[in-house]
Amino acid sequence: MSIFKGSGVAIVTPFNDDNTINYPQYEKLIEWHIKEETAAIVVCGTTGETPTLSEEEKKALIKFTVEKVAKRVPVIAGTGTNNTEHALEMSKYAESVGVDGLLVVTPYYNKGTQKGLVKHFNYIADRVNVPIILYNVPGRTGVGMTANTIFELSKHKNIVAVKEASGSISLAVEIASLVDEDFYIYSGNDDMIVPILSVGGQGVISVIANILPKETNKLVMDYLNGDVKSSMETQLKMKPLADALFIEVNPIPVKAAMNHMGMEVGTLRLPLTEMEDHNKEVLFQEIKKYIG
Repeated sequence: MSIFKGSGVAIVTPFNDDNTINYPQYEKLIEWHIKEETAAIVVCGTTGETPTLSEEEKKALIKFTVEKVAKRVPVIAGTGTNNTEHALEMSKYAESVGVDGLLVVTPYYNKGTQKGLVKHFNYIADRVNVPIILYNVPGRTGVGMTANTIFELSKHKNIVAVKEASGSISLAVEIASLVDEDFYIYSGNDDMIVPILSVGGQGVISVIANILPKETNKLVMDYLNGDVKSSMETQLKMKPLADALFIEVNPIPVKAAMNHMGMEVGTLRLPLTEMEDHNKEVLFQEIKKYIG
């Protein structure tokens, strides 16, 4: 039940000036990503400003993505919340419209113990028939999964992968040492793709792929195809730009970068605001250095 190998883009949600979703521009982004060899489209993630989308908007965005992608690449929908029943409802909806996978984050704010996390994810996995990617991002949620918790969850037939975004290579190594080979580990950090691949990872769910889709997918596939040197060189070249994309909270910088590059993804929804001028200058300089 593996979903993809390579670079899955955590795709932004373009907005019009009145803060409604800009579907024509979003469709252009989908077509561009498929042309640029992105391996999967991850809709309704943090980079897509999901916390500010209504339930109706999330459902419409997921359905639109599935219809426009039309099975050319896998579509993965972010359906996790800190309310187990609501996460299940969103997951069942995404399954009903034809997604290829679900990205389910650890419950934020109310958090839960490791035992509670196991019950939360298994409760959802027991009630859907589409593969689930666990999302471990304690910097966002305030709670992280231990390697043993991820190993326990990997035993469920519908839980097939983890997006590991703790920033700890030690944790990634520990996870890799416990899980079976058919349980995929995806990097959740653009500056740690090669390190994750080096311990058996199969790809990345990426922010930088919003502006460098082909290069990010090539970085992964070069490594998986044995060209470690080329992959490493791309990772090192990308590092300053990847850092600049997190100089403010994601997705503020990546949207600024995309607008700067003519992609017209529009505004941000509060509480996110326009990037600070001095940070924007740093970001644009790194884009210029990388792209020219």
